[in-house]
Amino acid sequence: MRILVIKLGALGDFAQAFGPFAAIRAHHPGARITLLTTRPYAPLARMAPWFDEVWEDGRPSWTDIPAVLRLTRRLRAARFDRVYDLQTSARSSRYRLMVGIRAEWSGIARGASHPHANPNRDFIHTVERQRDQLEMAGIRDFPEPDLSWLDADIARFGLPERFALVVPGASPGRPAKRWPADRFGALADGFGIPAVVIGGPVEAPLAATILAAAPSAVNLTGKTGFADIAALARRAAFCVGNDTGPTHLIAACGCPTLALFGEDSDPALCAPRGPRATFLRHVPLAGLETAHVAAELARLT
Repeated sequence: MRILVIKLGALGDFAQAFGPFAAIRAHHPGARITLLTTRPYAPLARMAPWFDEVWEDGRPSWTDIPAVLRLTRRLRAARFDRVYDLQTSARSSRYRLMVGIRAEWSGIARGASHPHANPNRDFIHTVERQRDQLEMAGIRDFPEPDLSWLDADIARFGLPERFALVVPGASPGRPAKRWPADRFGALADGFGIPAVVIGGPVEAPLAATILAAAPSAVNLTGKTGFADIAALARRAAFCVGNDTGPTHLIAACGCPTLALFGEDSDPALCAPRGPRATFLRHVPLAGLETAHVAAELARLT
């Protein structure tokens, strides 16, 4: 049996799909499973035990006709028997015609053989929504995903035995998702253990602000891959961060995680999930006081 799973991004959504990925593999142990994703998440997917093949050309621009035709030919030639569309977007639903209508389809595309026919699907958390979708497609067993494959040697960072993680960034186009960096700095200065600041290279100025307030902090922005983040999560005392991909990945790896939300996203729909994950919401996020976050961290840890 040939199965296609569609999950294009982003990182937080990808981390929240670990459970569905594991459930699909458990339900189809002998199938050849291909993941259609995008280039940023292909390396993470290739480390995982759930896929036989990973394609990273899943989001060509609709104006790039040659790229769209290449993807169409590739999807059609693979002759998939079933598709699990975990992206469930207007884009991914169009791929049903590109795959070919003979394939069984789990998702929201018109004519799907296994439609996610829950009228409330847009009002439930991503994790519950995807589980509900898979249940309607006949999957009943949802094993806890084993993430032991997602690890790395972080000795090169020379970190102390005890440290906390701070994730001060968020999508550059959504500044309302960012708690002010000076508040993160004031918070980190009171941890009692060094803070390790992570994020992409563009978060370096945020890290500089935090280090100015908390001189014992360590700046790892731009220096960590997915496996490094997971390894840091397993060794950290706790994490505090905005609603952004690394925070979700850290929570999924079991680190006690406090995610901060403002008006730009709804934790009821997308809060990080993990064995010791929680969230704090304040509207506007910039008005959230450091003492309030510190008190919530104390309860968490």
